[in-house]
Formats: sequence, C-alpha cells, structure tokens
Amino acid sequence: MVINLSEQHSLLSNWVSELRNVEIQGDRMRFRRNLERIAEVAAYEISKQLPWETKEIPTPLGIHESKVLSEQPVLATILRAGLPMHTGMLNYFDKADNAFVSAYRKHHRDGSFEISMEYMSCPDLNDRVVIISDPMLATGASVVKTIQHMKAEGNPASFHVVVAIACSVGIEYLERECGSDITIWCGDIDEELTAKSYIVPGLGDAGDLAFGSKLQA
Repeated sequence: MVINLSEQHSLLSNWVSELRNVEIQGDRMRFRRNLERIAEVAAYEISKQLPWETKEIPTPLGIHESKVLSEQPVLATILRAGLPMHTGMLNYFDKADNAFVSAYRKHHRDGSFEISMEYMSCPDLNDRVVIISDPMLATGASVVKTIQHMKAEGNPASFHVVVAIACSVGIEYLERECGSDITIWCGDIDEELTAKSYIVPGLGDAGDLAFGSKLQA
C-alpha cells in the first residue's frame, strides 16, 4: 500500500513545498523541522493502524476505560539524513524501541554505486511493527537492503516506510523486492530519476541540506 500524504491540500503539502524551495533550503533548522513535522503527521496516521487494547486508567475521581497501544513499534532510521524524521517519530511514539542503520551509496569511478551497510543497532524484531524513516526514496536500494538485513536478524510482523519524497521507481522496486507486508507513507511522489539516481524535481541532497556538505572519499 502506498499513501501520498500530499494528495489532499494540507499543512503537510506546505512543508514539502518549503523543503523543495531553493530560497528556503538555506535555513537548515527550518529544513530539519519540516522533515520532523512530516514524520509527526505520518506517525499519527500510522498509529490509527496499530493494534490497541482497553485498559482501566485510574483518575482522581474514578476509573476510565481507555484505548491504548497494545505494543510500541520499533522506530528505525538510516543515518545520517533520517535523523530529523526519526525525531519526529519519537515525538509521537515516545516510548518506542529504536534501531539505527548506517547505509550509504558507495560510488565507483564509472558513476555507478552500491549500497554499503556497515552498522545496525536494533532491539528484538520478532513479531514487531517496524517503522523506517528516511527523507528520500529514490532507487529504493537503501531501504530494501535495510529491510532484508532486518528480516535476517528477526521476523518483524510488518513494515511501514516513511519518506518525505519518493520516486515511483523506488516504490515499485521496494514493493517488488520486499513483498506485500509493507506500507509506504510519502510526503509527495515524483516520477523521474536522473542518470545519477537523484529524484527530479526532488529537493537535492537531504543530508547535506539538514547537516551540511560532507567530505566523502
């Protein structure tokens, strides 16, 4: 299932427009905060689909039967660009367990690249709902490799993938490689990738815009 959160005009589509706008991108704090707010909206929408139970909650004047989550999800993100969206998720799922993945494009001289994964820290994933946040879903290779690695470490119940901007190419690849137990939540969807696999019109390099340019050999 793919959900485009910008299909109906809302504050979220305003935040996405600011992420794209070259005249606003120079404000790093605003850029990070917009990513955070998009993740907060997605977290709220995802919460509606999670299992819940009724608990008796004591109040100063009695007992109230309240609906609460049966279990907290596992919040995962791909370093470094995913950190602002991960913060947004934590703002809502503040009791959740967390997972962190180091996955990046390792470029070759001919212009091609492969996804290098050097680190993953995660809790027990068996029978857990996992929510992976990353600003951009371009080719989908990083998210696919992350999901495959998590499935090798445990047996998650389901996955939600939350991105600010997705490309239809990456969505198709993710669905093809990872099956039907994944829901993709997008701030917006673009249709084109450049020859170097950047989303068009996209917004540029989310990690650099959030945290500054990197020196990478």
